[in-house]
Amino acid sequence: MIPMPRTLFVAVFVLLPAGGQEKDDKPVIPVLHQSIVVRAAPVEVTIERRNAEVVQKSLFSRDDQVFHLLDAGINAGQHEGGAKSLEIRRFGFNLDHGGVSGGLKVMTDGVQQNLGTQGHGQGYLGNLKSLTPELVQEVNLINGPFSAEYGDFSGLGVVHILTRESMPDEFTLRLQGGSFDTARGFFAYSPNLTTTDALVAYEGSYANGPFINPLGYRRDNLTANITRRLSEKRQAAVKANFGRGVSDSSGQLPVDEIDAGRLNRFGAIDSTNGIRQWNGTLAGYLRQEGTRGDVLKLDGFVGRTLFDHFMNFTFFLNDLTGGDAFQQHDSRLQQGANAQYLRPHKLLGMTAYLSSGANFHGNQINVSLYPRQGRVPTGVTTRANAAITNGAGYVQENVSLFGGKVLAGAGMRFDAFRFAVTDRLDPDSSGVQTAGRWQPKASLSFTPSSRAPLTLFANYGRGISTSDARAIVKRPRMERVATTDFTQAGLAARTGRFSAQSSAFLIERSNEQVYVPDDGSIEFRSPSRAYGFETKASLELTRFVFLNGGFTKVANAFYTGVPRAYVEAAPHFVANAGLTVSGWRGWSGSLRMRAINHYRLDGEDPAVAAGGHTVFDLGLSRRITRDVDFSFAADNLLNRPYYETQNYFESRLPGQEPRFRVHATPGYSRTLIAGISVRLRRK
Repeated sequence: MIPMPRTLFVAVFVLLPAGGQEKDDKPVIPVLHQSIVVRAAPVEVTIERRNAEVVQKSLFSRDDQVFHLLDAGINAGQHEGGAKSLEIRRFGFNLDHGGVSGGLKVMTDGVQQNLGTQGHGQGYLGNLKSLTPELVQEVNLINGPFSAEYGDFSGLGVVHILTRESMPDEFTLRLQGGSFDTARGFFAYSPNLTTTDALVAYEGSYANGPFINPLGYRRDNLTANITRRLSEKRQAAVKANFGRGVSDSSGQLPVDEIDAGRLNRFGAIDSTNGIRQWNGTLAGYLRQEGTRGDVLKLDGFVGRTLFDHFMNFTFFLNDLTGGDAFQQHDSRLQQGANAQYLRPHKLLGMTAYLSSGANFHGNQINVSLYPRQGRVPTGVTTRANAAITNGAGYVQENVSLFGGKVLAGAGMRFDAFRFAVTDRLDPDSSGVQTAGRWQPKASLSFTPSSRAPLTLFANYGRGISTSDARAIVKRPRMERVATTDFTQAGLAARTGRFSAQSSAFLIERSNEQVYVPDDGSIEFRSPSRAYGFETKASLELTRFVFLNGGFTKVANAFYTGVPRAYVEAAPHFVANAGLTVSGWRGWSGSLRMRAINHYRLDGEDPAVAAGGHTVFDLGLSRRITRDVDFSFAADNLLNRPYYETQNYFESRLPGQEPRFRVHATPGYSRTLIAGISVRLRRK
């Protein structure tokens, strides 16, 4: 194993200096990774697995908290407080729900979570609600589009989540409860079998949140896995995941009304808002290892999603009597397949590592928009069937030079898309369009001396993000696939108990696209550019106490046209820090901080701005007996009032004239949770 500092979250540059590779001298993927836990595979860096216990013992009162733990310059917040997908902001860009402005690609066990041409936004990440935190085995982060393995929505990075194939105990039970009628239960059964890893797990939760109009957020997730070791070098697995989420919500509220004292921060204007979502995925894979260290992996999946979102953004802007409430509907069947071949080899006498593969992803979608009264549709605004297929192939070669002092990599990926739409209301908006994009990748690192703990590195990658299929077919001349050119350069250092890395980045987007959910249209902007730097560090204070932190600073983000206009709706400073205790006299826990600065909400008027915030979260766990743990969590420990998301658009309330103003979703006030975990029959 590669020796690494014993920290829970470590920023790691994977191009290690000489002497830091595995004994078989296989080079690893030359991109920047940040990991919670990483498996000891030939192409991955390893840290001590015991540090994952803090993640496994944390009490998650909200299902979006996994993003708060990544410490990756990602700022994520809720629009609704419950079952709706998060709004993602990164590197000075607002990605909406994950798929615009370059996108953040999120994978779970090889299954893409970003939903294209979704009823509420391009690249919508709502299916992540079926992820159970206790089953998270590993989270890998790639800071940009530097790996040829990933295509659509990868412009601003990739988060790949891998879940457990078994539990360390045959029976695991967790019960927790606390503020705002929060209750949650987790149960897993994982039999102790000779050649098979298996588990079945259920998670159920309920919360009303701090809202005057109770959230009523109910979530039920069922997960199962069977992994069979067919031989010493061959294994196969089948995974299943089913989730249901329902909630009411207060939506985003006008901040001027809150500041004037006419509206409570946790109040509501339209109490009929909410979400109903069901999803299920069945997946499987086959892994075959060769005699020379090569690996062939085949996997595939099929998924079904039903989604209804009851929303009212603008209140009474267009209808003074009945209001502007509407229902967004998305019903889809999706399927995908991946093939990957990894092979260590010699290239002109140099140690090299080849990664190659192919991907297929298909979606068949019924997407609609209805005006409504209460939860009852009163008409049809849009209704269409969309079929989207994406086929891709890639290759990436990494080479070790000069005794490991120089590591170089290059790759290429090509994605082909077909967008077919049958518009049920406007036949003239039906049709078929295609698109394809090449995506080059390149990486280089230099370690001057094996005795010096310093590595200089540079990465370049082109990522892509698709547009909504309905807009592509309706406007054939529009940009169908936007590109993101991401360049990063910096240095990484590691010595003793300390590790750090610092880098500068330049991001150039070919075309900004803003999805307008009210009518399914796309608003175009000119090309954009952002640049800045980020720094991360970790320090082992003692054998049991670790400190880590980092920040991302965007120096500027703007549209390249004239006159100058700035990219809005995303912070330019994102920071995190954590003090972690692991395994000290039965205690584990962490005190974590996350912060953003205030940021502009209008590209031309800097006075229209969102407020920043600094939030502290505390989590503690104490081993009571060999099989029982007690846990406690205090989210927003200092009870700071803040807003999770803030957006600027026009709305109207009764008795008012229409006005553009800031609308916001409040962050939860202090939330106290206590829980007990029981494990029986350790394997």
